[in-house]
Amino acid sequence: MRRIARLFVIKTKFEAFLVIYALATGAVERGFAYMRMMPGVQGKILFLACTAAVFMAGAKTLDAVDMEAERGDPL
Repeated sequence: MRRIARLFVIKTKFEAFLVIYALATGAVERGFAYMRMMPGVQGKILFLACTAAVFMAGAKTLDAVDMEAERGDPL
């Protein structure tokens, strides 16, 4: 079970950037869907909210990878 769990752990910054890229791609697609559903300011605000969420999640992910590197790898 532990070997399977290790597959889902982000260990390096490269892996973190891959995850952030995937999140950003999905967020932009969702943002475009919002802009098609709600043209105007409302769609743009929701588009920005989607991308802002990825920026915050990405920063937290990179901080966590740095912190784990300083502490040492527990797995």
